[in-house]
Amino acid sequence: MHINYVRGFKENRLGRLGIIFLALILSIAFLAPVLTAYSPRQVSENIFQPPSQKHWLGTNDLGQDIWSRVIFGARTSFITALSVGILTVTLAVFIGCSAALLRGIYERFVLRLIDIFLIIPNILLLLLTAAYLRPGPVTMVIVLSIFNWPGCARIIRAQTLTLQEKSHIKAAKTFGAGTFYILVKHIIPDLGPILASSFIAHARRAVFMEAGLAFLGISDPLLISWGTIINRALQYSYLNNWYWLLPPALGLSLTVMAFSFLGYTLEEILNPRLKVGKNAGD
Repeated sequence: MHINYVRGFKENRLGRLGIIFLALILSIAFLAPVLTAYSPRQVSENIFQPPSQKHWLGTNDLGQDIWSRVIFGARTSFITALSVGILTVTLAVFIGCSAALLRGIYERFVLRLIDIFLIIPNILLLLLTAAYLRPGPVTMVIVLSIFNWPGCARIIRAQTLTLQEKSHIKAAKTFGAGTFYILVKHIIPDLGPILASSFIAHARRAVFMEAGLAFLGISDPLLISWGTIINRALQYSYLNNWYWLLPPALGLSLTVMAFSFLGYTLEEILNPRLKVGKNAGD
């Protein structure tokens, strides 16, 4: 199975491109302290400086080095993406699997709760919640995860119901295996491909949502984020400050594209019919 995944990514051009983009931005993010001589919060009197050997992308209205803020903003985006992806999938697995295994009133309650979350536009709830809380990094991860788990939980519940009818799980029940043992040893491993695909999808969405909230100015203003950099740069767009505006926008675009390419490739690997249809279309 793992060999098929590796081979699938090697054979898919978009998959390779997504891995390259993600590896590049991830390297820049975690090597940020090495790649700049300035703190992203360090202010100076040299405001609105154009790109130079001293400041590769110039300085902003506070004299802060833009290159430093961009690469540290990449770190914020990746930490948020990974945290939201993990927490969202964890919530979805816990709620979706428990609903499928326990059934009864609890399952009906979970399904109604999921319906409520899916009917109400989560972007509206997210904006209202963020505007009220002004979330910092940890709160941001929690808020984004809370509004993202329902769709994934519904899929996991449906898959868990299907997996319970598999012969190896019925055999485990016959030999006296408990619910927790079956969940950990059989159901969750069988859900692996779906969980991986869901993780990538929610990580991508988290990058975009975090930057969007920061851009709208309803997140922690002290947080170094691509969204806050773009928001600040647009306030001084009359200065023709492309060196301030374009780098964070490019970093955000490449990150979202990388996750999108990985998600598309993984979906093609898990569903070979997509590849057949694509080849037939070619």
